[in-house]
Amino acid sequence: MERQLSDIAPAELKERLQQGEDLKLLDVREQLEYFTYNIGGDNLPLGNLLRDIDDLEYSRDEEIVVICQRGIRSETACKQLSLAGFTKVRNLTGGLLAYRRIVE
Repeated sequence: MERQLSDIAPAELKERLQQGEDLKLLDVREQLEYFTYNIGGDNLPLGNLLRDIDDLEYSRDEEIVVICQRGIRSETACKQLSLAGFTKVRNLTGGLLAYRRIVE
């Protein structure tokens, strides 16, 4: 099974969400950050990801968009997910800071 690690631009994510696509969003920020601002999806802090990766209720072959504040933690999470056998993980380029600039 081919693994795909790729980025998703904030504009593409915004458009797909506006179109009502049911995207799997994984926010790897800490809970306080998540509760302060989020765009939905599941919150699993990066520090807990390796421990809880087998408990994720995602299919290993569905697209997962990984989100954090700036795109650094989510990039690390994408690599961890890929190593665990998830085949279509995408990192939000620039994180929520970049996303918020185009939606607010």
